[in-house]
Amino acid sequence: MLEYLALLLSPYYYYTLIVVASYFFILSLANHYEMWRFTHGPEIFNGPLVSVLIPARNEERNIERCLNSLRNQHYENYEILVINDNSTDNTGKILDRIAKEDPRVRVFNGKPLPDDWFGKPFALHQLSFQAKGEILLLTDADTVHNPASISWAVTNMVRLNVDMISGYIGQIFQTFGEVITVPLMFFLTGFFIPLFLNRYSKLSHFSAAIGQYIAIKRDVFFAAGGCEAFKKKTSEDIYMSRNVKRKGYSTRFLDITEYVSCRMYNGYKGAIEGIGKNIFDFLGKNTLVIFFIAIAVLFFLFLPFALFIGCFITDSPWFLHILIVNALNTLTWLFMFLGQRLNWWYGFLWPLLYLNLLYMAAWSWFRTVSGRGFLWKDRKVS
Repeated sequence: MLEYLALLLSPYYYYTLIVVASYFFILSLANHYEMWRFTHGPEIFNGPLVSVLIPARNEERNIERCLNSLRNQHYENYEILVINDNSTDNTGKILDRIAKEDPRVRVFNGKPLPDDWFGKPFALHQLSFQAKGEILLLTDADTVHNPASISWAVTNMVRLNVDMISGYIGQIFQTFGEVITVPLMFFLTGFFIPLFLNRYSKLSHFSAAIGQYIAIKRDVFFAAGGCEAFKKKTSEDIYMSRNVKRKGYSTRFLDITEYVSCRMYNGYKGAIEGIGKNIFDFLGKNTLVIFFIAIAVLFFLFLPFALFIGCFITDSPWFLHILIVNALNTLTWLFMFLGQRLNWWYGFLWPLLYLNLLYMAAWSWFRTVSGRGFLWKDRKVS
């Protein structure tokens, strides 16, 4: 079947594959250079008050490690605000104990979740009104922070003179399922968003953010509508950055891998549910858009790998073309993994990543349109 497919496809298809693979390769390198060029090391260790905001729901395995890393910061002027978001485990007891040990840690009990909000936006919404800082640092309860983490945020906001920063933090994988799922978030800078345009264009779709680490000026946060602007979004980080950009403020997407780390999900199932719930939402819940993107991923990203086998078997005259395409795809992923300080050999797994992406896109679409939604943190979201 593969050999017949390789022979039947139009020559224009093979030329298009080279163009597409070259574009993605150049885009990923350009974005890596953009993040490297504008990322500053921590230089400011005392300055405006920073309020670190952490939503915590059933985080008894992570929250103490996260808070201990944040309590051990070189930056001098900061507070830590944590909300116990109606946890049913020992999260509340751990938070109360730590708050008694350290006056910089303030703990709040979350209100019942309203029907027109999702959990994380509502938790951040409550915390934002308790924060006293000039800068809000939004982070997750499963992150671990280098002692220079807060200093890094202040330094980059001051040096770049921007209103909001985010970026990739260091990712930790412990299972193969996590390796072929979590890196799909790198699509933002490898295949979708030319980051250099974020500095020049007013279009909001050129901005990006990762919810594991977002620093934003407090007045900008509220001027852009606060959490109410994305109160029922699963990909609240992307919508926050777009809304901030849409309101005329500046954002940057940087490299934070050296200063914050996280194991996002526990195994393949958790990774599928965690990332999959965001895919259809990220695309505006537009069935036509997700359909065409799935077709594009199949024919222009995954199929070249299958064609490589078919062209090799048939000794096709297009073998050199498809070899170049596969080499470019492999190099794109190799450089993306190296840029995130991850194992280089993960780059050879890209065919599995694309197959997994197609599965997750279909799963995300079906769970949404069927009304089944997603179970996340013991809550249903849709």
